Amino acid sequence: MVKNGRDGGEQVFKGEFQHTLDEKGRVIIPARLREGLGENFIITRGLDQCLFIYPQAEWARLEQKLKKLPFTRSDARAFTRLFFSGAAEVEADKQGRILIPLNLREYAGIEKEVMIIGVSNRVEVWSEQGWKQYTSNTNLNFEQAAEKLFDFDDLHGDGL
Repeated sequence: MVKNGRDGGEQVFKGEFQHTLDEKGRVIIPARLREGLGENFIITRGLDQCLFIYPQAEWARLEQKLKKLPFTRSDARAFTRLFFSGAAEVEADKQGRILIPLNLREYAGIEKEVMIIGVSNRVEVWSEQGWKQYTSNTNLNFEQAAEKLFDFDDLHGDGL
């Protein structure tokens, strides 16, 4: 992750922001997220039909992990092909906008209204409708997932 200039710790992306895609396919990345992303960053296909944005340092770590996947497995080849072929290096302009490539907009179903969310070590870009659908479906299982994840941590003494 990117170092946070204030205290030297690792940048953690968080928050939820709504923006509108302009006629050229550009969207504003909120300043507090842009700060942690650095000058150039990587956007690619994500999971759950959203886009992932990574700072360069985080992308390099992820790239090293993915290189270790066994190329003899068809699922590993398919994932890395789709993940890397959709990747593009982007840079925000003076207004804080990035151009989202057409193939990525189509993949995520992004037409006009966009949700940009911070998710720990990455930023995600969703169509507004896709995000609403995802959160309404996920809210049903949120408590169950939390119980399982935090119960697991509590076994190791690392709970909240």
